Amino acid sequence: MKFFTATLLTLLLSSVATACNIPVFRYALERWRPDICEVIVFHDGSFTDAQKSFLSGLDAASVDSNGIANMKIVRQHLSESMDDSIATLWAGLQSQDSKPALPYVVVRSMVGRGKSVNSWRGSIDDAAASGILDSPVRRELTRRLVTGDSAVWLVLKSSNAERNSAVTTLLTQQLTELGNKIPLPEGIGLPGSELFSDIPLLMKFSVLEIDPSDPAESYLVNFLHGMDPDSKLADQPLVVPVFGRGRALEVIPASKVEAGLIEDLTLFLCGACSCQVKDMNPGFDLLLAKDWNTELFGEDADDVAEKMKSAAEDIALPELVLIPPGRNSAKATQVAKDDEPAVSASAESVSAHQPVDGFKHVPDEFSVSAPATKSTGFVVWVIIGLIGFAALAALFSR
Repeated sequence: MKFFTATLLTLLLSSVATACNIPVFRYALERWRPDICEVIVFHDGSFTDAQKSFLSGLDAASVDSNGIANMKIVRQHLSESMDDSIATLWAGLQSQDSKPALPYVVVRSMVGRGKSVNSWRGSIDDAAASGILDSPVRRELTRRLVTGDSAVWLVLKSSNAERNSAVTTLLTQQLTELGNKIPLPEGIGLPGSELFSDIPLLMKFSVLEIDPSDPAESYLVNFLHGMDPDSKLADQPLVVPVFGRGRALEVIPASKVEAGLIEDLTLFLCGACSCQVKDMNPGFDLLLAKDWNTELFGEDADDVAEKMKSAAEDIALPELVLIPPGRNSAKATQVAKDDEPAVSASAESVSAHQPVDGFKHVPDEFSVSAPATKSTGFVVWVIIGLIGFAALAALFSR
């Protein structure tokens, strides 16, 4: 019994000792690759010179061309065979009030484990004008993330200046206070908790506003509004904390933003990254054009990748942390992988949106449930129970 007790305690303590102590925001910045978005182009083979030039630019930036954007291009000729998900998508588009004019573009973004939404759709000319790949706000966002900001809180403004000012002021005040009082986790630099980038490790937060009337931000504005269409109808600003390589933690209506929620989310982002598996953490990745590895690691990017792989192999067991409570994945307006089964009947339905003519819900057969955030509390209680059991075993073995 004594040997069993000692072995159990050793395993538990060693798992805690080798857990990652890097803050969530920094672990995500250095080690989480953004999810890949699909840009699907439906066409009949006819393109103008301007459209060809636009598509060439997308191709060059895509992952298939070793580009810097987290996207791949799918050119779908209507006379050629389609896989099931794309065929279902095209059928859904055809069922709308007006048939799409070719070439027609749909951007499909991941919003959870194996789940995606059609985050934007419109003509190829609208796609070229809307800033699908890049925009001033996203350039500033990525600049801040690679120069030391722990997280950047986007504020998508409404037409109500008073509401915009109120939420921006609250965020600025709270984030300034939190940046001054939240300590860095202990143990950074120990095995399994190495930093590989020279970017300063700071508790630094900033607010970045998005003007919904700016044509250059059309793609981002419509995507975020599509994630919570009720807020647009209610003329509410939206708040989106972004960290890592452009991972949005949540889309939050300004009416739900208060000091306690800001602190909870900030503490989660600044706490030790106990759950290192990206898909086990909340959030979704924005479509961005950024050469993250070069920005973070310079010419040593390949060597750093090998070091990170070795460091990961040294970690015995990641300890899980409790994710702050919040809303289920927010509503959006048109769904992508409609052929996939729903994950949870209690999760809010995700649907797609029409970025040009306003929000139009597709039929129910094209909707899918978004995964609700899973609590890791059960794992925590199991660990506590094992420690208690070991203590009792040690007591009775005397």
